[in-house]
Amino acid sequence: MAAGKVIRARSAQAFAGGKSAHVAMVLRTLGNTPRWAGLCGGKTGEELASRLSQLGIETHPSQTAGQTRTNLEIIDDRGSVTEILEPGEAPTDDEVVRFEETCSKLFREGKDQLWVIFSGSLPPGISSDFYARLISMAKSFACRTCLDAGGEPLGVALPARPDFIKPNRDEASTHLKIQIDTLPSAADALRRLIKQGARAAALSLGAEGMLYCAGESEPVLYAPAAPMHVHSAVGCGDSAMAGFVHAFASNASTENAIELATACAAANCVADAPGAARLRDIQDILPSVRVQILSE
Repeated sequence: MAAGKVIRARSAQAFAGGKSAHVAMVLRTLGNTPRWAGLCGGKTGEELASRLSQLGIETHPSQTAGQTRTNLEIIDDRGSVTEILEPGEAPTDDEVVRFEETCSKLFREGKDQLWVIFSGSLPPGISSDFYARLISMAKSFACRTCLDAGGEPLGVALPARPDFIKPNRDEASTHLKIQIDTLPSAADALRRLIKQGARAAALSLGAEGMLYCAGESEPVLYAPAAPMHVHSAVGCGDSAMAGFVHAFASNASTENAIELATACAAANCVADAPGAARLRDIQDILPSVRVQILSE
């Protein structure tokens, strides 16, 4: 590709997207019955909810006047991925209130049986404490809470004590204002995030793998990424989040949790689209995942 030139695509496909959608899709693949709630507007929002429903995911869309954004992923012959993300439209105060009411209803219904995953960047105009408020609301109904976000929303949410967080290297580095360029520095970052409020945390290092610590007195575990030809890395973190939550809900061991998360991320790399990891790929990759203890 070259800037300023006409680029003709050989093929184009539309998929349900967004971080929370990817998580729900992989949870469904793993045999769960996830519920998805989000702000949806216009034809794009209708199509998103429809595609998720077709995959067997129970959807609870909150309607907005603004159109749900579309993101474009361009994959070249070398497998390099370029993403073009639309800015999205700001919801009104009333639309945000209706979404919070939908969340409250779902939290009340699920109570201590529900794992709630808050995932992705916030729409324009929503205050940075939005996730913190929803985490506190969910915990008031005894739900377990997970967060995958960066920037100010991550920092503000930590005092709300989410049960699990999963930032990537850049998000953790920016929040903690430290350089994460070695495994010991990554393990230190996990410890710091837990001291700041997270009950448990994982840290994605992309092609280098993933770290996980199940609590302040627990060891830091490390799983190298499974080697394979990568179709696209978009959605790998979301797939890993689904693997972790599936393991948590199944009362799996800490080692099994990071193994499954790593296998889900790897399976997403070879899938046709983000969040479309195949169960057989996850199962085939799982035995090859190796877990190391970095620190006690």
